Amino acid sequence: MAGNVFGELFRVTTFGESHGAGLGCVIDGCPAGFPLTVEDIAAELRRRRPGAGGPSTSRAEADGPEILSGVFEGKTLGSPVAILVRNTNQRSGDYDNLKDVYRPGHADWTWEAKYGFRDHRGGGRSSARETLGRVAAGAVAKKFLAAAGIEIRAWTSAAAGIAVPGPADRGFDWNEIEQNPLRIPHREIAQQALEKLEAIRSEGDSAGCAVSCRVTNLPPGLGEPVFDKLDARLAAAMLSLGAAKGIEFGAGFSAASGLGSELNDCPVPAPDLPPAFIPLPPNVPQVRWTGNNAGGVLGGISNGMPLEFTVVFKPVPSISKKQQTVDRSGTVQELVIQGRHDACIAPRAVPVVEAMAALVIADLLLLQRAARI
Repeated sequence: MAGNVFGELFRVTTFGESHGAGLGCVIDGCPAGFPLTVEDIAAELRRRRPGAGGPSTSRAEADGPEILSGVFEGKTLGSPVAILVRNTNQRSGDYDNLKDVYRPGHADWTWEAKYGFRDHRGGGRSSARETLGRVAAGAVAKKFLAAAGIEIRAWTSAAAGIAVPGPADRGFDWNEIEQNPLRIPHREIAQQALEKLEAIRSEGDSAGCAVSCRVTNLPPGLGEPVFDKLDARLAAAMLSLGAAKGIEFGAGFSAASGLGSELNDCPVPAPDLPPAFIPLPPNVPQVRWTGNNAGGVLGGISNGMPLEFTVVFKPVPSISKKQQTVDRSGTVQELVIQGRHDACIAPRAVPVVEAMAALVIADLLLLQRAARI
């Protein structure tokens, strides 16, 4: 099946199904010589693992990664890095009643419309558990980017209709993100959202959310016009996530009602800036920008400002409320979905958004090194 490979130079293939033997990834083009351990990968997988309370599903997987190749004595070899995580808590019987019906809001019918056959156990390859391979690969990309001083941080910026202040607003606390089950950087708002989600869960329903991300110390010049712009590649990466339905950069959709005089980011001389990880050409001056309405991207190329974007996710379609559907014979059925499901994917989406951002940036960083003499 096509569509399981991501990237050009930092090239990732993910594999596995929700209720198969395991999931994982193979990373080709991973540079040699930077430190990488099993714990680096395990730490990121723990962040996306369900069963941590709050709005998450109770499926309890150890999600212990195995590095099968590409690392020796704690450093990458330059050969393909293969990572495997074995499934241990599938409970496939929970899905027996779904074998011949199409769940509302899921890929069951569209998958069969394409292939004529599907794995009904948890959605197979279309399950949210597929993101495990992405997060494992993203952990490797993060270690590579850390050597360049590039940091990627995401957080829940909206959940169940409750908006969260941004980094420039009062009450935003970077240290709070990993301190509450929703990964909201504001303690009081996190509690409000948790209470609302619990009420939604008790009614057998689910809620949508948004995840925002900021990438700092990104060198200017990343992005490959015209079809592989930095923001275009990020949009493709984020919208490849199962529940993602929209993305905006910087001022985003509010730009539709703005003015150029308000939203133009203007350069000013900045000769005191430290040299970028990838040096500028000798005839290009160092500059700062008076604003960041563009979210750190101009003409599809990074401008040295923090890269800022937000991804919107739809409510989880697996809900325990009675819904109408059809079966394989085309007969209308009433369906109640049983099993273990998220009420809101926000906390688990945070590390996945970070992982996909890391994969895009690692790939473009390698491409930029070959862009000029």
